[in-house]
Amino acid sequence: MHAADQMTVPAWVQAGSMDTLLEIFRDEINLAVWQRPLATSVERFSDALLQCGGQLAESHTLDVITDDSGNCAVRMPRLAGAMSHLEGYADFVADVAHLVDAFACLVDAQIIGLRLRSLEQAMCPRWHVDHVPVRLVTSYAGPGSEWLAEGQLPREHLGGPGIDRYARHVHGQALGVGEVALLKGERWQGNTGRGLIHRSPGVRQGERRLLLTLDWLK
Repeated sequence: MHAADQMTVPAWVQAGSMDTLLEIFRDEINLAVWQRPLATSVERFSDALLQCGGQLAESHTLDVITDDSGNCAVRMPRLAGAMSHLEGYADFVADVAHLVDAFACLVDAQIIGLRLRSLEQAMCPRWHVDHVPVRLVTSYAGPGSEWLAEGQLPREHLGGPGIDRYARHVHGQALGVGEVALLKGERWQGNTGRGLIHRSPGVRQGERRLLLTLDWLK
């Protein structure tokens, strides 16, 4: 865990336990990372999916059902159905469903936005913040999202071309394959001006990513 000298400065936490994601509720934390290895079957499926070529770009709005005991569940769509013949497909879908359920329960969501896509280039190449409460991000294959500690870039230029002249002098940290991150955005209560600064990684020629993001819509 890294913590800034002053509690008012956004900081991050990372560890090998899923419970690490709970740290996102601390005021000073704007990034919580669960450092986990992917199951071998999930990793092989993800790699095989990308090797098949073609574009995967799925977006789903998921309703969360909460029973009288407070348990929540999400009815999952059929993800990447065209690839269901590949070995490890069931394990991959089960892994995504596990993350969706965990995210829904963690933030007490009623509606979640799910995006699953293959990428051959950086989707958001400039350093920026998200204008959402919190977003779950994980790369099943290919390079992971990059992020910066607080104070490395001036926030007033984020997302625009003006940030480019500053960005040459900073070096971000990157999420590993399979790691699950909660990125606190500008719309988290009390977090205006403190959203995590991050960007999509560069993708080398012939390289691809398989990216999952979950958004708390309501």
